[in-house]
Amino acid sequence: MERRKFLSNSSLALLAAGTIGTQRLNATTKAVRKFKIALNPGIIGVKANLAQTLDYAIAYGYETIPPFVEEVMQDYSPAEIADLKDKMKASGIGFGSTNLPVAFREDNRNFLEDFRKLESFCKTMEKLGATRINTWIISSHNSLTYNENMKQHAYRLGECARVMKDYGIRLGLEYLGTRPLLIQNKYPFISTMKEGQELIAATGHSNVGFVLDSFHWYTANDNKEDILKLKAEDIVVVDINDARKGFSREAQVDLKRELPLATGVINLKAFMEGLVAIGYDGPIRTEPFNQILNDMGNEAALKTNKEAINKVLALVNL
Repeated sequence: MERRKFLSNSSLALLAAGTIGTQRLNATTKAVRKFKIALNPGIIGVKANLAQTLDYAIAYGYETIPPFVEEVMQDYSPAEIADLKDKMKASGIGFGSTNLPVAFREDNRNFLEDFRKLESFCKTMEKLGATRINTWIISSHNSLTYNENMKQHAYRLGECARVMKDYGIRLGLEYLGTRPLLIQNKYPFISTMKEGQELIAATGHSNVGFVLDSFHWYTANDNKEDILKLKAEDIVVVDINDARKGFSREAQVDLKRELPLATGVINLKAFMEGLVAIGYDGPIRTEPFNQILNDMGNEAALKTNKEAINKVLALVNL
């Protein structure tokens, strides 16, 4: 938070007593967080269906779970959906986010085939009360130039967002900041927050925002000031991760990460301070792609993951 600058010594003198008292109060008062701790079981190696994930969330103190939309569409009756929602409400558990079920990166035939099914997917989301869908943007392409790729992404993701908007659903887009991904194909594409904002604007829909991942924020060389330029509604989902030691920022690779604060490479204190300052109120989860975590049993992984999140919250006195 920025400190207020007083314009004269007389102002400082008049307010000194009250300021000291306020400082003592603030030193012992915790900030109020608006975001929710999310359990994303598959990404930490936990094998569980929707019902099991809910039980795990209750047992280990998580606050949101993914909606498992395909499972609900196939296996849940209206009565079972109602029972699920009642149990979640009684336990203070909400829904986080799920992956976009549309192959928007593939050829037009595959895109249209998936796109036709999106409305049914969104109807199930609405029945559950789930409101967030996420995806990621590959930061290079073999045949499309930057402008061609931007045009295709803006149109296809804009069409998806248009359908989602009718069901109260927001679409989160994750830029990937690692340098190897940027140069692995012929034509570089989006790899920073500012470029991500350009794509979000190009979709033409207000229900599109960021999936903001601390790992890609770091590898893109973005900073706290970039976060402070956002509004809370500009972010749909947050991922918190750490990077590997012994590698430069430019040499970090996407699918090899650490749990938050495992190495201290990423300045997660600044990252979290930015989120708290803008009042971000969505789900916050880990996405470490970490083999050691994935090799643990379910209970050990859930406990280890939650402890890592708790340490991050302590950085900003939450």
